[in-house]
Amino acid sequence: MSDRPEIVPIGTLPPVGVVPEKMHAQLIRPERFGDPRDAFQVEQIPVPEVGPREVLVAVMAAGVNYNNVWAALGYPVDVIKARQKKGEQENFHIGGSDASGIVYAVGSDVTNVKVGDEVVVHCGMWDHDDPFIKDGGDPMFAPSQIIWGYESNWGSFAQFTKVQDHQCLPKPPHLTWEGAAAYMLVGATAYRMLHHWEPNTVKPGMPVLIWGGSGGLGAMAIQIVKAAGGIAVAVVSSEDKFDFCKKLGADGVINRKDFDHWGALTSDINDPKHFVEWTKKAREFGKAIWEITGKKNPGIVFEHPGESTIPTSAFVCETGGMIVICAGTTGFNATVDLRYLWMRQKRLQGSHFANDDNAKGLNDLVIAKKVDPVLSRTFKFEETGDCHQLMKDNKHPAGNMSILVGAEKEGLGAK
Repeated sequence: MSDRPEIVPIGTLPPVGVVPEKMHAQLIRPERFGDPRDAFQVEQIPVPEVGPREVLVAVMAAGVNYNNVWAALGYPVDVIKARQKKGEQENFHIGGSDASGIVYAVGSDVTNVKVGDEVVVHCGMWDHDDPFIKDGGDPMFAPSQIIWGYESNWGSFAQFTKVQDHQCLPKPPHLTWEGAAAYMLVGATAYRMLHHWEPNTVKPGMPVLIWGGSGGLGAMAIQIVKAAGGIAVAVVSSEDKFDFCKKLGADGVINRKDFDHWGALTSDINDPKHFVEWTKKAREFGKAIWEITGKKNPGIVFEHPGESTIPTSAFVCETGGMIVICAGTTGFNATVDLRYLWMRQKRLQGSHFANDDNAKGLNDLVIAKKVDPVLSRTFKFEETGDCHQLMKDNKHPAGNMSILVGAEKEGLGAK
């Protein structure tokens, strides 16, 4: 196009559908792996071309998640090298797995969105021609499934992002750009954990124990449980987080620092003293749950700490209930007393992000104003490395964070 600009400043947009030749992007390169504040740097690169089922979105705001702390560190996976082994050429990574924005270009086979549509983007990507998916399999089980903006390139920390058409969902009209960018990854993950794993799905009157109730995942889980009529019991690390959880709808909050039985179980059956003492303390934790639920055990335990909490989760979960886990923020080497699993027929279920139906289910709750993004802080584009550093250092605020990209200032986009 003759009027195609070479590049536009951050915080501005060309006319809808006019795509610049280049864009500003926060890049991670292998030689900068390390602390996020140094790993992320702004560079100018060509805007990517879209394929037949791809969409180019002008990013108005981007959400912040821990996966791009890992990308900055180059650990536990060097995502750039991993993609190069698959044949990709770029020697850089553009992270960002949450976005709100405006469609600026669509591929020849795209039918679900058009240029000018306001969208939010979910981070599940897969090959449409994957035989597993063509046979009706859940795309999140497919060999081709990856996470956009972490395992893929061209994420949301740039003026334009390239996504697959099915990743685009309608932006909730009442939200600002920064609010709309903050919820999808954690929200859809929590939605799948609570609504996908039949028959262990949240139901009216069911207690659900939610670890990390003041974090991004936990804040979403509390609201999803309440929207389904369940009883939300949040666990946090300090009493100053109680009000935060209760305002989201938690029926009660437990301070985990009131207990000291966390960590691995002993496996020495010839020295049962430790196990007896641990069981006594775990029962005390269970009583704290009962005080909130009216002596009901949680039908679902919403897990992500992993190593330090799995033994307790398996202990307090209701007979026939489910411990569902999506991460291991305290470590991956968890122990569990298997007797509680087989004798009480409890389920230990892994869960990873969400398929299109899960993401839509969550987005519908947000559009209906039953789930709020719980946006705690918004950063400028040049602060991308700084906000990831806060997350790495565990100094980030409760709730979720966003970064302004195409939006000139906070508060724009709501209708």
